[in-house]
Amino acid sequence: MPESSPFMQFIAEEMYTRRYAKRTVETYLHWIKFFILFHKKRHPSDLQDEHVEQFLTHLAVSRNVAVQTQALALNALSFMYKEILKRPLALTLNFNQATKPRKLPVVLTKPEVKTLLACIDPQYLLLAQLLYGSGLRLMEAVRLRVNTVDFDYLSLMVWNGKGGKHRRVTLAPELIEPLRRQIDLVDAFYQQDMQTAEFAGVWLPFALARKYPAAPKELGWQYLFPSARLSIDPQFNLLRRHHIDESGLQKAVRIAGKKAALAKQVTCHTLRHSFATHLLEAGMDIRTVQEQLGHSDVKTTQIYTHVLKQGGNAVKSPLSQLL
Repeated sequence: MPESSPFMQFIAEEMYTRRYAKRTVETYLHWIKFFILFHKKRHPSDLQDEHVEQFLTHLAVSRNVAVQTQALALNALSFMYKEILKRPLALTLNFNQATKPRKLPVVLTKPEVKTLLACIDPQYLLLAQLLYGSGLRLMEAVRLRVNTVDFDYLSLMVWNGKGGKHRRVTLAPELIEPLRRQIDLVDAFYQQDMQTAEFAGVWLPFALARKYPAAPKELGWQYLFPSARLSIDPQFNLLRRHHIDESGLQKAVRIAGKKAALAKQVTCHTLRHSFATHLLEAGMDIRTVQEQLGHSDVKTTQIYTHVLKQGGNAVKSPLSQLL
């Protein structure tokens, strides 16, 4: 059953109607499609709880997925059976739990971060600086809007981060001038767009668009890192200017890592990991770091303390006493 099938299209439309994020819709569709293919394209309405159990066990045993990945697949199937097929799964499914442990995050030293930033494409430098300087997730950075920058209190507002949470994060004062120049660039695009009769304004979440009908055409709501060209919003068939494609930033960070000759595998999330670790290293309390990162549970933040406790930071090698 392909993604373009009426059934998959219906799931997507239902999720969009319920205001699920585009990424969540795509992720759920991926796991539902995988489930259908695993059972040789049988329709989910013909499958029972035991078929879900078989699939989840397959992910754990044959695919060796992480705990979080298996849980995400279960969430997708639970949504489908409860909300689409109106036949909720049993509360106690019997399947092999994934046991693949979460990897320790890759963290750069401060000199490595400095070298990496010196090697990055200037077009993406400010974004990379925000990933490290404010501990942003990739999509949180590219989705920033002009009005999320608070120069007076040196902070950024992150709206609808992971889990739909809002938070305020720190802003390095060294980025004030680069951000002001970036806003000037946004303003230039904005003035140009406002001269285009078909321009419908920037996309806003449904509740905001309804509450502030004029907001899509106000400068403050425009994306801080806009796309170079206008495009059609597929959901509403309207002409808009979206934010830049995150893949460009991902590629720029990977290339910079190679140019910097770093032995570590560097991604955008590596900069966020480094932000958290360096804050703890500097003596910041873990609850504050938790708030900056937007973690619901402090246990998620504690993984960075494990990084700091490796090697000499926690245990003095007995070899040192001999040498």
